[in-house]
Amino acid sequence: MLSRVADSLYWMSRYLERAEHTARLIEVDLQLRLDQSPESGAGRWLRLLNALQTLGPEDPKIEAASITHLLTLDRTNPSSILSCVSAARENLRQVREQCSTEMWEQLNRLYLQVSNTSKAESWLLNSHIFFRAVLEGAHLFQGVTDSTMSHGEGWQYIQLGRYVERTDTLARLIGTRFGSLTQPPDQAVESEEYLEWVGLLKSCAAFEAYCKTYTAEMRPLRVAEFLLLNPEFPHSVRFSVDMVHASLARIGEMTERKAEQPVRLAGRLQATLNFSQIEEILASGAGAYVDSVRWQCAQAHTAIHQVYFDYSVESALA
Repeated sequence: MLSRVADSLYWMSRYLERAEHTARLIEVDLQLRLDQSPESGAGRWLRLLNALQTLGPEDPKIEAASITHLLTLDRTNPSSILSCVSAARENLRQVREQCSTEMWEQLNRLYLQVSNTSKAESWLLNSHIFFRAVLEGAHLFQGVTDSTMSHGEGWQYIQLGRYVERTDTLARLIGTRFGSLTQPPDQAVESEEYLEWVGLLKSCAAFEAYCKTYTAEMRPLRVAEFLLLNPEFPHSVRFSVDMVHASLARIGEMTERKAEQPVRLAGRLQATLNFSQIEEILASGAGAYVDSVRWQCAQAHTAIHQVYFDYSVESALA
């Protein structure tokens, strides 16, 4: 496969995963505000902006409408939902011959839905419809891709992009929440703090799965263990890293490019997660641990870029 094609499929998948993640975080945050006083949720916008790596307005009086617009429909923000969906569509358009008609139609449909959304302030009242459309559109695209595209090298690059992005965004979100932990991690939380932890799980699409594993009692230690180390839940960091390693190994079998470096880096991160104990992670600091996960993920991304997307002609001929 041409490096240009692989690069476009990889980044298409990353941008779409980023748009879905952003939509879920904002939707959950707006829902939580309905159940809390303005004072109790005062710092959540800052945590949200930090989790999404977005600079907020200089005005200290942060309003829901302005922040929501910045993260959803602002074309000047490269991480907004509109910008990410547009970038995903453009990457897929450049390699249109590599995807199925159903894939192109679904992503194009999602792009039209997002780009035609009114920017009037009144849209915030029905914003849940917008976010639900983004989430369902991204999920439908993933399902259509799995059902209509051959599971060859191109499909593996799509999987790779999705889970590299998911590893990074989940780790940053978890680090943002655990960085402000004010109680013993093995102690059950109560009152309004309970909603904050429910919000974290819902932001990872993990609330129901967590309750089936641990019941609805919220203990930070259990939440961290589920989101970081669970090997079966699709939105855990460990599951995402497992999928990154599996895709890299499969791509290495399909291509003549030497893939030892990215596979080795992903395997090292996989081993770190597989053999970690949550008590040790929290004792040494969850923030430092997830920063290490993100750093190793960034190393793997750099190696992927160098091996598969930006190599010299001489190295390819050799």
